[in-house]
Amino acid sequence: MRPARRLPRPRTLRARLTFGLVVLLAVSCAAVGLAAVVELNGFLTQRLDEQLAQVGTRFPESLEHKGALPDDHDGDEHGDTRRLATGTFGARLLDGRVTHKGLIRSGDPSADLDVDLSAADRARLAGVPADGRPHTVDLSALGDYRVVASAGRDRDVLIAGLPLGPVEATVHRLELVAGVVFGLALVVTGVAGALWVRWSLRPLSRVADTATRVSELPLASGVVALPARAPETDPRGEVGRVAGAFNRMLGHVEDALTKRHASEERLRSFAADASHELRTPVASVRGHAELALLHPGPVPAEVTRALERIAAESSRMGEMVDDLLLLARLDAGRPLERGPVDVTRLVLDAVTDARAAGPGHRWTLDLPEEPVTVPGDTHRLHQVLANLLANARLHTPAGTKVTVTLETEAAAVASGAAGEASGTGTGTTARTGAGTARLSVHDDGPGVPEDLRPGVFERFTRAEHRRRPDASGGGAGLGLSIVAAVVEAHGGRVVLDSRPGATTFTVLLPLGDVSSG
Repeated sequence: MRPARRLPRPRTLRARLTFGLVVLLAVSCAAVGLAAVVELNGFLTQRLDEQLAQVGTRFPESLEHKGALPDDHDGDEHGDTRRLATGTFGARLLDGRVTHKGLIRSGDPSADLDVDLSAADRARLAGVPADGRPHTVDLSALGDYRVVASAGRDRDVLIAGLPLGPVEATVHRLELVAGVVFGLALVVTGVAGALWVRWSLRPLSRVADTATRVSELPLASGVVALPARAPETDPRGEVGRVAGAFNRMLGHVEDALTKRHASEERLRSFAADASHELRTPVASVRGHAELALLHPGPVPAEVTRALERIAAESSRMGEMVDDLLLLARLDAGRPLERGPVDVTRLVLDAVTDARAAGPGHRWTLDLPEEPVTVPGDTHRLHQVLANLLANARLHTPAGTKVTVTLETEAAAVASGAAGEASGTGTGTTARTGAGTARLSVHDDGPGVPEDLRPGVFERFTRAEHRRRPDASGGGAGLGLSIVAAVVEAHGGRVVLDSRPGATTFTVLLPLGDVSSG
């Protein structure tokens, strides 16, 4: 059995208000129309009962004398049946049986007395109580009649009646007129109500438009200029209060964003200044340690070991300072070098270095036949690839297969590549006017922990339990953040797709015009 289909419900506030207005008006019109019909029907029926009382028993008494007046009414205007209305019905019953019957059709009772009654009609007439009160009887040959039965002088029952047809026709006409008028009123009210509600809710629509524009702004970073505030109306109304509260909220958001941006700028400036100032002392410490190791005289083994550790840690600290300085420069929007970069050559060199650093892994290449060239900074793109390969080497066990794939995609396909890629991504959508270079690093290791994936490209993100169980040491958690920042500075995007047994970092770079540099 198919479920019953529900009537569609109005979804918008404007439609609900209009629908509610029309429904309330329809109920009101129905109540007014019903009351008018009932009142008119009662009024006309009462008038008919009064006419029926005036008719009395004159007509049914005359039927016994073949239309002539009884002796005691001869010459009396109250007994003159010619004054009776057309459609007046009369009947005489004796012992529950109709003996005489008649109907005035043309105003001349002597000529139009014949009327055919069925057995059911006779039974209904016999069932009318002789109490002198009006009753409604449905006669199949005549229709609905309002009749009064009274006891006669010869132990008979005299019935007089008037038709209900004119009353019912008048009531039906009122119903038709009321239906047409109320229907037109509903249509006009619905249209006018919709226009009125739309006009009344214009300030709320402006608030929604302002909220939509705010939702489309890049609030994550940089200076944010919020759009003009929503127009405020009477603060005593609901819409005015909503607009006022929304504008106050925008003011708070704008103040918070301004303060956040100023704090970020101070932090970037501090990181850049601190990194720049640390480069000289770190290089000095490293130089003195290496100089001490070159001393020709005898040096205790413990001292030699300490100097080697100082030199190693100084070197690592220098690399960290360089990374922080690079991130600070990228955050400040400083442009990178722009020139033709042979990505194929970068992949070959980077994989060669990674194979030397991680001989326990299996390194494979999948390169196109033609070289792939993109506009960008050769050194920084090499750093991107080196960081991705180092990430695969350090966070996967020995024997893991790492595959580096390079391919190009046409503009139509590349325009949706970033959106179709699953997993975690960062950066802006790649500009794909001339197509996209797609560089991916895939490994069959244990995968990136699920709780780490959303922030894998954030700075200083380090897993407490690394992908490689026996891994030790490691960097400061800046490698992937540098990858994301450099790729974004090139107008590209980096995407992570990871699950146990399959982890892929995909870099999308616009091919662009390499001749322009």
